[in-house]
Amino acid sequence: MVDYHAANNQPSAGGVQTYMEQENDWDRDLLLDPAWEKQQRKTFTAWCNSHLRKAGTQIENIEEDFRDGLKLMLLLEVISGERLAKPERGKMRVHKINNVNKALDFIASKGVKLVSIGAEEIVDGNAKMTLGMIWTIILRFAIQDISVEETSAKEGLLLWCQRKTAPYKNVNVQNFHISWKDGLAFNALIHRHRPDLIDYDSLRKDDPVHNLNNAFEVAEKHLDIPKMLDAEDIVNTARPDEKAIMTYVSSFYHAFSGAQKAETAANRICKVLAVNQENEQMMEDYEKLASELLEWIRRTIPWLENRTQEKTVNEMQAKQEDFRDYRCVHKPPKVQEKCQLEISFNTLQTKLRLSNRPAFMPSEGRMVSDINGAWHTLEGAEKGYEEWILSEIRRLERLEHLAEKFHQKAAIHQSWTDGKEAMLTQKDYETSTLSEVKALLRKHEAFESDLAAHQDRVEQIAAIAQELNELDYYDSASVNACCQKICDQWDVLGALTQSRKESLERTEKQLESIDELYLEYAKRAAPFNNWMEGAMEDLQDMFIVHNIEEIQGLITAHEQFKSTLSEANKEREAIQAIQAEVQKIAQSNGIKLSGANPYTTITPESIDSKWEKAMAMVPQRDAALQEELNKQNSNDSLRATFAAQANTVGAYIQAKMEEIGRISIEMNGTLEDQLTSLKEYQKNIMSYMPEINKLEGYHQLIQEALIFDNQYTAYTMEHLRVGWEQLLTTIARTINEVENQILTRDAKGISQEQLYEYRASFNHFDKDHSGALMAEEFKACLISLGYDVENDKQGDGEFARIMGIVDPNGSGAVTFQAFIDFMSRETTDTDTADQVIASFKILAGDKNFITAEELRRELPPDQAEYCIARMAPYTGPDGAPGALDYMSFSTALYGESDL
Repeated sequence: MVDYHAANNQPSAGGVQTYMEQENDWDRDLLLDPAWEKQQRKTFTAWCNSHLRKAGTQIENIEEDFRDGLKLMLLLEVISGERLAKPERGKMRVHKINNVNKALDFIASKGVKLVSIGAEEIVDGNAKMTLGMIWTIILRFAIQDISVEETSAKEGLLLWCQRKTAPYKNVNVQNFHISWKDGLAFNALIHRHRPDLIDYDSLRKDDPVHNLNNAFEVAEKHLDIPKMLDAEDIVNTARPDEKAIMTYVSSFYHAFSGAQKAETAANRICKVLAVNQENEQMMEDYEKLASELLEWIRRTIPWLENRTQEKTVNEMQAKQEDFRDYRCVHKPPKVQEKCQLEISFNTLQTKLRLSNRPAFMPSEGRMVSDINGAWHTLEGAEKGYEEWILSEIRRLERLEHLAEKFHQKAAIHQSWTDGKEAMLTQKDYETSTLSEVKALLRKHEAFESDLAAHQDRVEQIAAIAQELNELDYYDSASVNACCQKICDQWDVLGALTQSRKESLERTEKQLESIDELYLEYAKRAAPFNNWMEGAMEDLQDMFIVHNIEEIQGLITAHEQFKSTLSEANKEREAIQAIQAEVQKIAQSNGIKLSGANPYTTITPESIDSKWEKAMAMVPQRDAALQEELNKQNSNDSLRATFAAQANTVGAYIQAKMEEIGRISIEMNGTLEDQLTSLKEYQKNIMSYMPEINKLEGYHQLIQEALIFDNQYTAYTMEHLRVGWEQLLTTIARTINEVENQILTRDAKGISQEQLYEYRASFNHFDKDHSGALMAEEFKACLISLGYDVENDKQGDGEFARIMGIVDPNGSGAVTFQAFIDFMSRETTDTDTADQVIASFKILAGDKNFITAEELRRELPPDQAEYCIARMAPYTGPDGAPGALDYMSFSTALYGESDL
């Protein structure tokens, strides 16, 4: 409580009046700003009511309730302790003017010069004049009796004691209880300021009673500091009363504060400038790291979005290896940089908020949200690139298989068509006998059967060529040329076949006699031969499978094929029997055969030869299918191994994510203990990294084996990587939150007990453990802490003001950090631009400007040069050469103007 009666006894001439005039002029300029007027109206009303309440009354509207002068006179009586002249009780304008004049006369009698404030303006309810008058009253009667730098009174007093006693042996002031028990600290304070009163070297640490009595007696006799404690009371208690020691020590502070005024001002400026320099360095580091990370993302995304197709599977697998190297080597450091960037940004914002500085706004495009957006784009491109690589590998495998199949079928077809055009264009029937013509006709019918049987192969060739074109095969031009040649040749063969048939049919009318046996042989041999060629082609056909079911399907189909070989062999024997019958008839009838079968070029030898080749291919096909089955069984084992590890890692990540959520809510002990526990917990999590690396190894084997699905687990490697990164980021953020709480506690002077109380209250109302309170939960929490907000309506009153502070974005939720920041602002003080200006004014010898020489004399070299480089030249009428403007520099430190 400020002693207003003591304030009335202070000198009221020259210096005080000049100070009041300067403050009045400055404040009246501010009142021209509507925002300042609104703020002053609310603040001044509350200040007046805090004193009028002692008289059993209060005001509601500052410019209306003072118009009759009655409450204004009552306010002055309460804060001064003096009686004013008797007020006039009439309600006429003249009575009101007389009452206000009495109040203004009383203010003037205290040495305050009222500039441009008249009774008529107050009676008329002029808001600006009324506020100016109240501000004048506050300046005159409400002055704080102690102010140590920008810290709270307790911390400032402790800091003052530590600095004053630092050179003295056996003195180590760390608190306001046991550090003072031996009495040496009291004697050191006196000796530091009045060495003539104390023989410090004669004092002994083992005689605390003598030391205490010596300090107390000297202080009472020479420093006019009354004796407030007995030496025995301090020595005979384990822990002296902290408030008593602080009260006593504060008396020494006031006794010596005059000599320390300049030192305090210099220390305040040094601390403010040190905070500002540290914040600027953190801003520069953030900008640099953000720029480098964004540049890396900008360079990486085009690489991930490049879809240049390769010609072979090996070339695409080389790209896959490059991508795996990127994922395992190049990206992890960038994940750490991104996490560190977020932590640095949050720490910087916390420091700026705690030191009452404006929030840091990074350069355009370098916000944390911008970086998260770019990172999201990077991960999207990364996912798309990986999917594209796998898709391209499948496509190229399919293309290589189809190309090989195309060339194989084309070679078989080309082999079949060799000599067909010459055969179809010969004119042999013109000189043949009837039997020979009939034979030629039958031979041609057999060829037509053969031609029809090859129609399916030509269609297959065309279909494969079409699929190669659709899949963008790199050598599509040669494939298309080959396919076109085959189709054109096929059309020519069809036309020639039709032409020869017509010629033979014209000749057939004149020819008779046909060898039915040869004809039967030809008709049965041609399809059987075609079947054997198709079977050989199928037995040599390449195959690609991706699972056991597919290879088992091929094995089943192969077994079905083998089951038909018995019937095929019977057909072969029947065809060979026809030829044997021909030989038998010829021999029995003495017929001399002219040569080969006139109806077909298929000989019994060729049938047997192809049959033997086909039979030799069957066990080769068996071996190839069995080898592929073994491969698929091996792949299935890889799937199971990966799935077992993935399910274990996935469950671990999920459990740890839930566990860290509980830990962040249920942590006990000091903040330092919590921080140590969290870092140990983080170290324990990092020890699980070998399991992640093992899973990565299994995943690499899976990809090398070209395995694209896994029915044994729902987890994918990408899903687990994201979960692991989220777990590490969550732990880092939780640690950062505790570090910021420590910063808040240390900077604001909040005790450990207060933090426990705030945490307990917050957790009690955080029913869903979400880490945030909804509006009604937050109101209940405030009521539990003693805030009178129970009857406030939505969007109105004290609760609306508090919500505007803790939830400026209107999200409806209050985080624990915002809650702590609010409570720290409610219970502690912070430095302001006014305090820094006042400190500079002391260093400048009460001038409105300061010189470089004065700064170098009073401040450390680096901070003096920091100020000189940033202070603008002073342009006031009372300036001098080399004068610097410390006022605009001080306001710029707090974001009120630009340097």
